[in-house]
Amino acid sequence: MEHVLLQMHSVGICGSDVHYWQHGRIGDFVVTKPMVLGHEAAGRVVKVGSAVKHLKPGDRVAVEPGVPREMDEFFKSGHYNLSPTIFFCATPPDDGNLCRYYKHSANFCYKLPDNVTFEEGALIEPLSVGIHACRRAGVTLGSTVLVCGAGPIGLVCLLVAKAMGASKVVITDLSADRLSMAKELGADFQLTVRREDQPVDLARKVEAMLEAQPHITIECSGVESSVQTAIYATGPGGVVVLVGMGSEMTTVPLLNAAIREVDIRGVFRYCNTWPMAIAMIASGKVNVKPLVTHRFRMEEAAQAFETTRQGQGVKVMLKCDRDDQNP
Repeated sequence: MEHVLLQMHSVGICGSDVHYWQHGRIGDFVVTKPMVLGHEAAGRVVKVGSAVKHLKPGDRVAVEPGVPREMDEFFKSGHYNLSPTIFFCATPPDDGNLCRYYKHSANFCYKLPDNVTFEEGALIEPLSVGIHACRRAGVTLGSTVLVCGAGPIGLVCLLVAKAMGASKVVITDLSADRLSMAKELGADFQLTVRREDQPVDLARKVEAMLEAQPHITIECSGVESSVQTAIYATGPGGVVVLVGMGSEMTTVPLLNAAIREVDIRGVFRYCNTWPMAIAMIASGKVNVKPLVTHRFRMEEAAQAFETTRQGQGVKVMLKCDRDDQNP
């Protein structure tokens, strides 16, 4: 009734897809039977359920992969991403949408304007992580921001922070290539880190670049030393947002944060971000196109996953429509 059948067009590969493929689990989410991967997706509506009013066959849509199964307190309060029973593409046991055809809740399919490509539609999913992280961080006009990690998620956090009014953004990474991409996308400062660097020293370097400690740090690596750097670097009364997922137990300078009133906030996916993300892309406020560095036909999925696993490029896109391989 409330569903639409989609012909999938473009599906991005996420680090989590690769992790499930390689390790069969992420935390408590364990793959126990075959599972379709893919959750960064856009496609074309083929059929609509009888109750669907806002979509019709031929519409191009971006897919929000998390669909609440019940109207619980989280749903009612607008935090449906926290609902324990939520359906989520490619999180066991729920199948993802890296396939030719896929059925999804119509309420979580968003029509794309004509000037937004399918690939941009697929990139709304990672962009949404950046929007949710920046909202949780309270990024606003004039904020100074440190982003730890310049992978796909670090880069979308950079893009969104700048779009939301951040005056200066510093971004860190081990990879010079990723930092040059960050520079192209608008980072004001890039800091190359080495594995042997001490968190306190890195924090001082950030302060020297900005001529002050940042108001906000968005940690996108999950690496223990990077979380430590995030806390040391953030100014008193500031906010650290943890986006990257590392080990369950992580040693951090908690007292340092406590006595300086540095808030540490978590992020789990996103909620209520698709309309804003579409508007940001359609209006030109955010340009996600440079993030796509590799494209593969669906038949080349194994090669595409291997490319992502090796950390080549930034975002790898799979093309699911045999007759339309365009962006």
